[in-house]
Amino acid sequence: MRRTTPDRLIITSPYDEPKQHWSYDRETRSFDLKEGRRPAGYTIASEASKSFDDPGIFKELSLVNRIRPRVKTWHEGGYPGVTGITKRLLEHWNDPEQRELKLFFCQLEAIETLIWLTEAPPADRVGIEIPSDGGPFKRLCSKMATGSGKTIVMAMLIAWQALNKATYPQDPRFSKHVFVVAPGLTVKSRLQVLIPSQPDNYYEEFNIVPSGLLDKLRQAKVVIRNWQALNWETEERIAKKKSVDKRGAKSNEAYAREVLGELVNSKNLLVINDEAHHAWRVPAESKVKGLKKEDIEEATKWVGGLDRIHQARGILSCYDFTATPFVPSGKKSSEEALFPWIASDFGLNDAIESGLVKTPRVVIRDDGIPDAKSYRSKLYHIYEHVRDDLNRKAEPQEPLP
Repeated sequence: MRRTTPDRLIITSPYDEPKQHWSYDRETRSFDLKEGRRPAGYTIASEASKSFDDPGIFKELSLVNRIRPRVKTWHEGGYPGVTGITKRLLEHWNDPEQRELKLFFCQLEAIETLIWLTEAPPADRVGIEIPSDGGPFKRLCSKMATGSGKTIVMAMLIAWQALNKATYPQDPRFSKHVFVVAPGLTVKSRLQVLIPSQPDNYYEEFNIVPSGLLDKLRQAKVVIRNWQALNWETEERIAKKKSVDKRGAKSNEAYAREVLGELVNSKNLLVINDEAHHAWRVPAESKVKGLKKEDIEEATKWVGGLDRIHQARGILSCYDFTATPFVPSGKKSSEEALFPWIASDFGLNDAIESGLVKTPRVVIRDDGIPDAKSYRSKLYHIYEHVRDDLNRKAEPQEPLP
């Protein structure tokens, strides 16, 4: 262990499992460069967090830390227990000779964890129980920092499920009918790359699927909706209307037909929640304080809509992707908790140290007085000197400026 001030935050390759990490010592207010990977976890506010130097108290995600070594052993052992299709995909994703663009370690770990939970021999998974969110269908969460490439992991997930179902149609563990829910129109538009028939789909662009399996992948049906499409009118809201239309609230069957589109006749759906921190269940016994009414309504309609779809068509599995899977408690920030169904974790600190996201800078002060006419900083002229360099493609070994 080496104690120092971190003059460089990037200490590992994004393609390798981290072997070192920066650890903050709250007593000495300094950083330790520790050997080994950072344990999975998150930081909550403490009483001292109001001071500039204290980031808070680290809380371990014990379930993730128990799963990690098992997935690693399974990976090193050649993926025992998986189907032939899954084995082919895993070897394709891990083979550097097959790939012009290598996949990041965090992407491979996230998808391998989800596959391990489904296909690894039962003996390998003894003692691993994923907590429920309190609802009628199973949820699994991949916690990935923003910028670490979770949309590609979604494409890998869809390919794994759909190709297995197309090859082994009687296997109940898989589905080729995929329902993706996103928090807004912008995100929904960005996720069109998950539809295999789209010209710029990720399966071809990032070589997710071997060319010989692309035709089979097109058997998958992928429907993407923003959460507002899951909204419905309750009996109470209808009763308040002055309309002469006295029809009651839609049945689950009618609701599913309206929402599912191309999947209207499909059963055992695979659900993917993007930015899944918007999709949480409001505790029945308490109200959530400090949250906007719209936020609570979004969470209720998102998860409630999936409940109705599950009743009508059945949800095989629901996969959550988010960087911040917090369940709001309405209490102090120190009492917030992450989704207990998190299976893998690659957080912001890991992403920074791997060079996957921009290195943060702390502004001490801004002495620049803006130009009275343009309100542009007096330092703007510096941009003219670095503009060309900013557009230049950096060499792999170069540090960030």
